[in-house]
Amino acid sequence: MTEKARVTILYCTQCNWLLRASWMAQELLHTFSDSLGEVALIPATGGNFEIRVNGDLIWERKRDGGFPGPKELKQRVRDIVEPGRDLGHVDRASLESYHAAQR
Repeated sequence: MTEKARVTILYCTQCNWLLRASWMAQELLHTFSDSLGEVALIPATGGNFEIRVNGDLIWERKRDGGFPGPKELKQRVRDIVEPGRDLGHVDRASLESYHAAQR
C-alpha cells in the first residue's frame, strides 16, 4: 500500500480565515477521499495562508496573489497526488477555454 498524501492549510487567525481554510479542506477531502490521508488546518498569524502537499508549497497567498479558487486548488493537488486523474467538469472547462483561445 502506498502512503496517502498529507495536505496542510496554514491560515491566519487574526484575519479570520478559518472558515475559508476549512471549506478548502472539505473540498479536497470530498474530491480526493481515496488519495488523502490527512488534511490538517494549522492556525497562524501575520496574514499567512499557505497550502502544502507532503511538505511542498503549492499555494501561498502573498506569492500567488490571493486565494485559490476550488478549480485551481484541485488541479494543483491532483497534479501531485493523482497526476493522471481527470477532474471531470473542472478540467473540461479549462480545455474549452484553451481551445477557444486558440481559435
